[in-house]
Amino acid sequence: MSTLTRTFQWWHREGEKIVCDLCPRACRLQNGQRGFCFVRANQDGEMALTTYGKSTGLCIDPIEKKPLNHFLPGTPVLSFGTAGCNLGCKFCQNWSISKSREIEILSQEASPEAIVKAALDHGCRSIAFTYNDPVIWAEYAIDVAKEAKGAGLKTVAVTAGYITDEARADFFEHIDAANVDLKAFTDEFYRSIAFARIDPVLDTLKWLKAEGKTWFEITNLLIPDENDSEAEIEQFSRWILDNLGDEVPIHFTAFHPDFKMQDKVRTPHETLIRARNQALKLGAKYVYIGNVLDKNRQSTFCPSCQNLLIERNHYELGRYDIRNGACGSCGTAIAGLFEPDRGAWGRKRLPISIPATTHS
Repeated sequence: MSTLTRTFQWWHREGEKIVCDLCPRACRLQNGQRGFCFVRANQDGEMALTTYGKSTGLCIDPIEKKPLNHFLPGTPVLSFGTAGCNLGCKFCQNWSISKSREIEILSQEASPEAIVKAALDHGCRSIAFTYNDPVIWAEYAIDVAKEAKGAGLKTVAVTAGYITDEARADFFEHIDAANVDLKAFTDEFYRSIAFARIDPVLDTLKWLKAEGKTWFEITNLLIPDENDSEAEIEQFSRWILDNLGDEVPIHFTAFHPDFKMQDKVRTPHETLIRARNQALKLGAKYVYIGNVLDKNRQSTFCPSCQNLLIERNHYELGRYDIRNGACGSCGTAIAGLFEPDRGAWGRKRLPISIPATTHS
């Protein structure tokens, strides 16, 4: 779909300015001005998405890298993103994409039709909106999701969930799965380190549970001395159990020094293990650790009989004992979307490009 015919949504006028209604920042933009995200702009009194139809790169990944452990295990997913972000995380591990203003200029053309064709040509089961937050390019993501659904493909959003009540239902309507990054469990962390607020993220998670049809999992990047205390992990885990239930998979992942937090040390493996044990003890059924090698704590076990259901070794799958969405040993239902056989993509990452002849 051409940007010349695409109408961009979620905004209103206030005098000579327009106000963005997509994310809680509510940026007020004069003509020619861009929002905090850098990609939504006032162009002649109308909202424009300057990165519509542009990708910073496409790569085929294992679905477990999103991370999603309970959604089409072992299958390949076509991953892509654009430029910009509506958060300002000091620890951003994709900052070269999310914060670079040059990346928008260097992006390749990638229409929704071309992306879906590329996914089909490479045998992917789904398409992931990732690398930067797809909330800020919602119209583009929605158009790709609609095109994908028509072709029998699933779609995945990797997001911080920083979106308004007004836009949330439209954004998730056509998205099959999401990994929501709940960065911490204090508003102080969100304000001082992510330049955002926690409440809209919690609202997104509660909405996904109560009203959405999107399968979702939660990631928490543990940063030493910032959000990794036992007290905060307990509050984090209890809130999930009380508001979302015990079947939402939780991923505690390791931080590495990056962007504006180069002075921090890497997350100790022991911190991840302790957080996982805390969540399990409180009653969460599926808790994983990531960004480290730990075969046992990245595999899926039946919460009833402890049968090894899905064996994972750094995105490589081994044993697979889920039958009709249930434990192959005791028959306990396992939350998620599972096929009769696991995929065999393995841990490969395959960068691809879209030939110019496929552009619409």
